[in-house]
Amino acid sequence: MDKKRIMASAIVFLILAVLIYLQYREWHSFDWGTFWSETRHIKWLRVVRAVVLIYAAYVMRAIRWKIFLKPVRPNAKVMDLVSPTMIGFAGLALLGRAGEPIRPYLIANRQKLTLSSQLAVWAVERIFDVGAFTLLIGLAVFREAGLYSIPEPGWYSSLQRGVVILVALVSGVAGAAFVINRRGESVARWVERKFGHLSANLGHRIAHWIREFGAGLNTIHSPLSFLWLTLVSVGMWYVIAMAYKDVTHSYGEAALEIPQLQILILMGSSMLGSMLQLPAVGGGSQLATIRTLSGLFAVPPELAASCGILLWLVTFAAVIPLGLALAHFERLSLRKLSKESHRAESAENVGPPE
Repeated sequence: MDKKRIMASAIVFLILAVLIYLQYREWHSFDWGTFWSETRHIKWLRVVRAVVLIYAAYVMRAIRWKIFLKPVRPNAKVMDLVSPTMIGFAGLALLGRAGEPIRPYLIANRQKLTLSSQLAVWAVERIFDVGAFTLLIGLAVFREAGLYSIPEPGWYSSLQRGVVILVALVSGVAGAAFVINRRGESVARWVERKFGHLSANLGHRIAHWIREFGAGLNTIHSPLSFLWLTLVSVGMWYVIAMAYKDVTHSYGEAALEIPQLQILILMGSSMLGSMLQLPAVGGGSQLATIRTLSGLFAVPPELAASCGILLWLVTFAAVIPLGLALAHFERLSLRKLSKESHRAESAENVGPPE
């Protein structure tokens, strides 16, 4: 691990330590006996079903990537993309952000494509993820019937403002993507001129990313392709929401009988919290989920803590056993894959000498 990653991990650790301390002070009467009692009453069949749904979502990710590959690899098979998907997300769970390039790196190698082209697909994939989730959470927040049972009505306006901001951001990104798709080369040259006086290498890197991102957008080769990508993305996030619902309802507690629409709000908090994650142990996702359960949904602290941890295990860490098994079967090392993918990415992004 290089110095930058060590520093980043240290900063994340300190922030999480402060957040945990503040949560501990707020829950000064936290009862560990109640925590373990609530955990023992879980209906594990529903948890298993949630894990199956999460695995189904990974298969849907592979299907979506196959659609992206159609212009260049029309004969790519979904099953050939499932293994890199599982191994890639296991690497992300165990290595943190250092494991992010593993999935596009494996796909690039197996489909005999450049890593930069698959990183571009990965960037476009993020747009579909955020867009699909924004659509679903917009329904959750603005559909009045979906908010009736939230114990804290004061959160309504804040949630609605947050969704409006999210919609504006997604719209801005979509607009920028449209411009890059139509005038990518012109935008890249403009960036090189504007940033070239600061650093020729910086201007080149940004322009290179714009060109590759534009190439990634070219994988959306027709309106029908866009429709399928949208449907798969929305369906995938709905399947993930069903998994969240299975976990919360597995406790058999009235406080966690959260309707499907409101589950999306819980998912949103988990996604925001995941920005502060430590490799293998998480942290931010669990804290954000627990805070939302105890604050927005007025779930007792012990029950909120148990559910938050279980949600992280099911939705984020459950892929680790299968991902490691597949990596072992294929004689792959996650750490080596991470190093190789970062090395390959750096090699493809090397700019001209200044």
